[in-house]
Amino acid sequence: MLCASCRRQIERGASYCGSCGSPLRGASAPLELVLDDATRVPVVTEMTLGRAPGSSVVLDDPTVSRVHARIHAGNGNGDGPVIEDAGSSHGTWLDGVRVTGPMPLHDGAKLRLGQQELGVERRRDAAEAGRTIVVRPGASLVVPAAGAPDMAAQATQFGMRPRVRSGYALKRLDATEGNRRWVLKDLRSERFLRLSDNDAQLFELLDGRRSLVDLIGEAERRFGARGSARLARLLGDLGDRGFLAGVAGTESSLEPPPSGLRRLLQPREKSFAGVGRWFERLYRGGAWLLFTRPGLALIAALGVLGVAAFVYLVAGRYGTPFVVAQKIGLGGLVFLLGRFALAAVHETAHGLTMASFGRQIHKAGLKLLVVFPYAYVDTSEAWFEPRRRRIAISAAGPVSDFALAGLFSLLCFALEPGTVRDILFQLAFAGYVGAFFNLNPFIERDGYHMLVDALGEPGLRRRAREQFARRLSGKRVEGDSPVLARYSVFGLGWSVLAAVFAIALSLRYKSVLDALAPSWIVWTVMATVWLALFIPVLVVIARPLLERARGEA
Repeated sequence: MLCASCRRQIERGASYCGSCGSPLRGASAPLELVLDDATRVPVVTEMTLGRAPGSSVVLDDPTVSRVHARIHAGNGNGDGPVIEDAGSSHGTWLDGVRVTGPMPLHDGAKLRLGQQELGVERRRDAAEAGRTIVVRPGASLVVPAAGAPDMAAQATQFGMRPRVRSGYALKRLDATEGNRRWVLKDLRSERFLRLSDNDAQLFELLDGRRSLVDLIGEAERRFGARGSARLARLLGDLGDRGFLAGVAGTESSLEPPPSGLRRLLQPREKSFAGVGRWFERLYRGGAWLLFTRPGLALIAALGVLGVAAFVYLVAGRYGTPFVVAQKIGLGGLVFLLGRFALAAVHETAHGLTMASFGRQIHKAGLKLLVVFPYAYVDTSEAWFEPRRRRIAISAAGPVSDFALAGLFSLLCFALEPGTVRDILFQLAFAGYVGAFFNLNPFIERDGYHMLVDALGEPGLRRRAREQFARRLSGKRVEGDSPVLARYSVFGLGWSVLAAVFAIALSLRYKSVLDALAPSWIVWTVMATVWLALFIPVLVVIARPLLERARGEA
């Protein structure tokens, strides 16, 4: 469901739009004023704001009039609270616009009364996700009201008064995300760190105003004898990732320099500025229609009918992979160009889904892996969304592959045999290859990220591989996870079945390939491809089995 005002996706049963704050279903979103000292004042009745002692909110500032502004609460018929200026000397401003008449308040609004700034947020309970707190670089230096800033020499690796440096974003996710539901992002390095509720409480204290001794005392007061250990671990994690002012992160320095082969296989990247605005314009320009119920129904129909048409074509032995007009070179070129174009649409689908949730794309561009170019879109902002939305963002790419492949399959099914039909078959084949490749839950692509979110198992692939290798080598330990064990077995089975399917498909077209090249060349190429298909399986099982054999010997 999309908001009628901003066309963003909204949660089921929500009474307001999480992006623009518009009330839904006739209900007004409960709002709170957030003062400069983080005090929250509920907006439930008529309120006055000013310097007068009798005001609902007293603002002790000479630029604020005695009765500066008034807020009228909603009437219960779907109209939210509105603010109006009460004839103040310095004016009232809402989101940078001067208030000259009644103006509606919304979640995320910014108020300025004279020189005083207030925020407006919807009231949230402890089980809900919070708004993203963003501290831009250079915006969090603590300077006392009088005297010079305290720049004492650092007595520990974290300094006398540990302070989180500016340039971060912090978001609290839904309670369903589990214990570590706070997401901290470094706006410079794009790194993320997950925090628990208790860690988040300590994180808020790292503003440079408390000494390390004070922090330890506060941690022990809140969490008992283990508070100091929790604080030390948090400081270590923040320091390693470069979140603390004056502490150089060590995480990157621990990574070994890439070898010659790794350097060759390391993608070269070309980013483009302004892509976030491009996705926003594309979404508002009409792409939002794809996220309506008719749009989603059309995409689903293309996907289902297209698979049926493609299966019918393959069963009828029409079309040969990488062959157009009886020419392998031309067919291979069509497949590669189609694969690149479909990959660009795939990444665009990720970006548009991000836009539908009100998230911006900050980086996109092209990558070159050896000699193979492909497009990419940075969707790291999805970490600030709840699990269900993260899964939707990951699924958007494969869904676009299935939809476009389905469209090409239906067109191919409707046309008479010929060159155009051969081209459409190659494009459909390229779409399905991309879809199944990206849905593979055993490589770090979209399917893997969807499975990680569904299971709530971060680092699933690495941990499962380590446990599986340990078991094969005869070093099984108590406490091994059954989830990781099942994932390993299914992953091995998936790899074997995929290899067998590819071999069977290639055998169906051997007679066609024999007509295009000598038989020994066809067998050599096919055997090489078959061997390559089983290399991942051999890599996974060979090493631990050799270690086990050496140990038993």
